[in-house]
Amino acid sequence: MKEKILELIKKYKRIIIARHIGGDPDALGSTFALKEIIKENFSDKEVYVAGTSISRFKFFGTHTKITDEMCEDALLIALDIPDIKRLDGVDYYKFKESVKIDHHPEIDKYSEFQIIDIDASSTCELIADFCYDCNLKMPKHAAESLFMGIIADTNRFLFGANKPSTYEVVLKLIKQEKINPNVLYEKLYKRSMSEVKLEGFISLNMKVNKNGLGYVKITDSDLKNYGVDSASVGSIMNNYNFIDGLMCWVVFTEDVKNNVIRTSARSRGIKINKLFEQYNGGGHVYACGAKLKSFSEADEIIDKLDELCKEYKEDE
Repeated sequence: MKEKILELIKKYKRIIIARHIGGDPDALGSTFALKEIIKENFSDKEVYVAGTSISRFKFFGTHTKITDEMCEDALLIALDIPDIKRLDGVDYYKFKESVKIDHHPEIDKYSEFQIIDIDASSTCELIADFCYDCNLKMPKHAAESLFMGIIADTNRFLFGANKPSTYEVVLKLIKQEKINPNVLYEKLYKRSMSEVKLEGFISLNMKVNKNGLGYVKITDSDLKNYGVDSASVGSIMNNYNFIDGLMCWVVFTEDVKNNVIRTSARSRGIKINKLFEQYNGGGHVYACGAKLKSFSEADEIIDKLDELCKEYKEDE
């Protein structure tokens, strides 16, 4: 399949790369790295990354606003996204052909040319594999982006890095491309004092019930008090992974600008992705997100997650 995808890349003059709404380091790292890899090896190509810019991760690259005219006779490469509805910045149906590369459980089968490996640590790992297996040149900044995506999606190898091949890819990025992990860790994990204080607010206000479900609601007023935006919660969620007695945790954050309740959830052993798919969200089996219409939907999710936690404890 990798050779078929490479032939498609060679076939098209214009290539548009897209990822899921609310791009994280894996989504951003894989899209911008693939753009740079294609440009390095095929300098005549027009390559664009679609989606909304995310200020805290602007070091990955610059997004382009995609028009309908740009989609004509262009190849769509969708990365790190299992479902069409969450593509950011493009309309899937405007393209004649598409490629899908992802490590999430499949929701929509929207391309006959796809690489899906749910055992891979990240989409960045899959893009690195694609580059090396196809004997393509790897620009240094692309290697740095891929490394940061792998590090972020595994939370510094604390989870999701279960295969030797993940570490082999990381070794190649460090050894062959001569990237500096210490510099990249600082770039990825540097946080403002406002975000640190927000984490303290979450810890103090998280309610944890007898079934091991933790939850907290953050209002627009709370965000203003700490001088942060609704996207800041994403970088905090993984910090609760090793708290004794906490089996599943979810944070609901009011986003007044977009009139939604941003929702981010994690679990240890409890499969939560199917629940979040019911709320126009999704993600990994144990790490999900959604954008809700109101806090009343948040209450519904709390009740359903509590039931999942209860069933999980009873089955242990």
